[in-house]
Amino acid sequence: MNINEAIVKRFGLPTEIGKTVESNTTLDSILNRRSMREFSDTPIDGDLMNTLLAAAFSAPSKSDLQQARVIWIKDPKLKQAIADLSPHVQAYIARAPEFLVWCGDNTLSHRLAETHNHTYVNNHLDQFMNPAVDAGIAMTLFMCAAESVGLGCCPVSSIRDTPNELAKLLKLPQFVFPVAGLVIGYPPENDASFHSMRLPLSVSVMENEYRSDADVILSEVEDYSRRREADKNTPDTAQIEPGIYGIAKDYGWTEGKTRQYGLPARANWGDFIKSQGFNLE
Repeated sequence: MNINEAIVKRFGLPTEIGKTVESNTTLDSILNRRSMREFSDTPIDGDLMNTLLAAAFSAPSKSDLQQARVIWIKDPKLKQAIADLSPHVQAYIARAPEFLVWCGDNTLSHRLAETHNHTYVNNHLDQFMNPAVDAGIAMTLFMCAAESVGLGCCPVSSIRDTPNELAKLLKLPQFVFPVAGLVIGYPPENDASFHSMRLPLSVSVMENEYRSDADVILSEVEDYSRRREADKNTPDTAQIEPGIYGIAKDYGWTEGKTRQYGLPARANWGDFIKSQGFNLE
């Protein structure tokens, strides 16, 4: 599959994009990536894992502060305990050959300020944003590196559903918070993972200023939702909370996402972040 074909498949629309671009391993891996939640029993070599982590922490970092951290969960009992905190994804956390918890960490900056006798005066919302973004970038680079060598990955945001319990399990100190988990492994023999169609670039990429034609954007998104559902139909059993919303005949991405955010979730996250020492003003 050439670059243009991969882009057409990813976005579900005809396009000229990529026709003049020569294919390479990195672009092929990124454009064809898919989230993998089931894995073979093949273990991942320790040197390979450390190499992938070295690649991840080669990521750019805000002001060279290097505030991304990862906790490599090697204890099976601990991994199971973390999985138990997220019942709806419990199975694939517990079965994944490797599980990482990516964190933002502002602890070092505070301690360095103390040891160098400088006053730390910037404990505000930006000091939460910086390590969160650093951790996200590092995790993304890890995924790109892992998938380039034939591994599969899937981020797990549900670890933030129970932040206090997770922080206790991981013994997170002040100014450290979880960003996402990551399951990693080799594809199973009968790999059922698939490519998720993405929003059209006309919605995601804007030139010079934010688009003002909100109604047109909404129409493009609804068209995308219909294309995506036609490409891979959502079974009734996978619809979000049918007991509350019923079974929709025209279920799609937009119906699913509005259902998802019509239900309370992580209302305690702000309180948890404040309890870790961050000022969100």
